[in-house]
Amino acid sequence: MTTAPPLATELRASDTVRATPGRKRRKKSPRRLLNYLYVAPAVLFVAATTLYPLYYNVSLSLYDASLKNFLQGTLEFVGLANYQEQLANPAVWNGLGVSLIYTISTIVLMFVLGLSLAVFFNRSFPGKHLLRAVLFLPYILPTVVSANIWRWILDGSYGLVNYVLMSVGILSEPVFWLGRTETALLSVILATAWTMAPFAMLLLLAGLQDIPKGLYEAATLDGSSKWQEFRHITLPLLRPVALVVGLLGFIYTFRTFDTIFIMTRGGPGDATTVLPVLAYNEGFVNFELGQGAAINTLLLVIPTVLALIYFRATKKE
Repeated sequence: MTTAPPLATELRASDTVRATPGRKRRKKSPRRLLNYLYVAPAVLFVAATTLYPLYYNVSLSLYDASLKNFLQGTLEFVGLANYQEQLANPAVWNGLGVSLIYTISTIVLMFVLGLSLAVFFNRSFPGKHLLRAVLFLPYILPTVVSANIWRWILDGSYGLVNYVLMSVGILSEPVFWLGRTETALLSVILATAWTMAPFAMLLLLAGLQDIPKGLYEAATLDGSSKWQEFRHITLPLLRPVALVVGLLGFIYTFRTFDTIFIMTRGGPGDATTVLPVLAYNEGFVNFELGQGAAINTLLLVIPTVLALIYFRATKKE
């Protein structure tokens, strides 16, 4: 009986080891291709509805695109001139200020309402799920519907708010909430926060349910009050979820156009003229498409910077 030399045996073994991964990769290739095919419709949808419009907007912002030369196809490349003009435009800085006030105020109110609702629903009581579903309706309503509901509620002639306040004697005459500079911005803030509060409630409720119950039991045994438990247990452990709620709320609210346009069209004056409304006015009222595209591109800067800061801050976590 003869035996193979040790060197030959090692060579055959190494060939087998090298061949095996190759065979596995060849077997997995069709499956990987199939996985890509499954994802392809979603990728194409995102490319068609998000990436291409974004590319086209940035491209258009680099041209002198008034309505006349846009229709004639005689666009003139001006580089960053549109951005320089808009950054020197006082209306843009006023719109940025209004946008920040509107966005930050909405996020704070949305978070307070959402957290209050989350704490309320983080316990068992009859009809809990039905009531939670009803309170979630404002978020799933079309914006056109919710904005027109608030227009009716705040209407100066036949609105519900005026009717209630005059019935209890708080007001002696109707107030045109959407037609006054002092109250128009507050009105759209309330409307947007009312729409976004169920979204915040859903995320915060999930965060509350993820907190171990044993921490509250230990705190109760130590004689902690409900406020101390909320301050030292609930809020710190809700921090990751709260950051997500704040970031998503900022991105959504900062680019809000439809609610404000339906309720006030940016008025009275420029009291509610946020940057998206200003971009609309430049593009579709003044027919300066390049200028409007430049404002839209500038709208991406602040949310993108905040998102990068958030991902960098939570990278380790």
